[in-house]
Amino acid sequence: MNSTMTSFKGNEDDHKLHEECGVFGIYAPNGEVDPAQACYNGILALQHRGQESCGIAINNDGVLSYVKDMGLVTDVFNQERLSKLKGQIGVGHVRYSKAADSVRENAQPLIMRYVKGAIAIVYNGVLTNAYELRRELQSKGSIFQTTTDPEIISYLIAQERVNSPSIEVAIQKVMDRLEGAYSMILLSPQKLIAVRDPYGLKPLCMGKIGDATVFSSESTGLDAVGADLERDVEPGEIIVVKQDSVKSLFASRKVPKATCIFEYIYFARDDSVIDGVSVYEARKESGRLLARQHPVDADLVIGVPESGIDAAIGYSEESGIPYEKGIVKNGYIGRTFIRPTQAERERGVKIKLNPLTSAVAGKRVVMLDDSIVRGTTSARIVKMLKDAGATEVHLRISSPPFIKACYYGSDIGSENELIAAKMSLEEICKKVGADSLGFLEVDSLKDMIHSDGTGFCDACFTGNYPSKIPDRLLNGEVDTYCQPLKRF
Repeated sequence: MNSTMTSFKGNEDDHKLHEECGVFGIYAPNGEVDPAQACYNGILALQHRGQESCGIAINNDGVLSYVKDMGLVTDVFNQERLSKLKGQIGVGHVRYSKAADSVRENAQPLIMRYVKGAIAIVYNGVLTNAYELRRELQSKGSIFQTTTDPEIISYLIAQERVNSPSIEVAIQKVMDRLEGAYSMILLSPQKLIAVRDPYGLKPLCMGKIGDATVFSSESTGLDAVGADLERDVEPGEIIVVKQDSVKSLFASRKVPKATCIFEYIYFARDDSVIDGVSVYEARKESGRLLARQHPVDADLVIGVPESGIDAAIGYSEESGIPYEKGIVKNGYIGRTFIRPTQAERERGVKIKLNPLTSAVAGKRVVMLDDSIVRGTTSARIVKMLKDAGATEVHLRISSPPFIKACYYGSDIGSENELIAAKMSLEEICKKVGADSLGFLEVDSLKDMIHSDGTGFCDACFTGNYPSKIPDRLLNGEVDTYCQPLKRF
């Protein structure tokens, strides 16, 4: 088997991690809500979950229309395009991917036509057994147009649907074969179907606006369309919305819940509520915990925008050290802002993040950030603050050290790329140039979200994966024959 090693994208944002996708869906039977406009507002609120491509598909009495392309939501859609998407049921998607998969063919929704009609799928996650499933399907003659998991899932659903009484029963059977993390929303000729993996690794919630039923990766998507949050989709649950009913069934496999803890630390927007927990409050609590675990004498507390700010507020409240805005972020520089040389990368940090000299000059600063991946950008930010006149910079990280790769869709690479897997705390502190360094203790993750210690995945910090990981992934291998074609 040919293989290659996974790697990070070499860009300005390399100290940050990336989610895979955001999904949104709406069933509006009486016309009081425009599904296309709702999908637009919903995925715009989920833009932080993926900036590579986006799309919307609408079902109008069984006739499917869609628009999808590379780019941000505001770049791909305008009022003219939205006005052509008429119907009662809609799904929307924003996507982030690894570099090799960044092609238009992989943009979602995925549209599939089979014997029972047309369906559209929007998907967030990663199947750890995708390679095996794809090989099996290809050996039976299946031809793939993308390198995405939902295409695999769509073939499996089509096969099962032929001998199943409904599409939801077919999905239920397919879930027995899927390993890994996923939340997805499917649009069929008559139904809107929301699905969350049995571990609940990926978030998905449900809301109502009048008679319309809405699903979103995060509650911010519901807020954007004026929907009230009703509840989270439960792990392993399949919710089916039709003209006159909302029903649910569950995957036959029962496993312990394991929602990704990094949703609370970084991925989700801070105004979201996931599984009943406020992301903003969780991040503030991480700062309070850090203040107790790693106290220091200092003059002010600052946060690295955006997710470091909430933790900084919590650190300030617990420690009594004043919080101030110490770093300004240029919100118009996206993740694709790439600089090819080391000198240009260092200048690029100051284009994206710039210190407030009047706030930090002559001060002992506690700087809160959400994570350290390779340490390179942390070092640049510390140097930037000291160049601005900070006499000391004490770095506090609102997550434990990354020591293991993530195989569930988060852009956390192999152990060779994780600084904490190779260096001690003292060595990392010296490398980034901080005067002191403290990570959130892994045992306190449960306290951050007021949990009893169960119900979340912390594998990137502990190596305790909730599901079995294939040896090929543990060895850093990916299948090369599934790579997309290059277009020039």
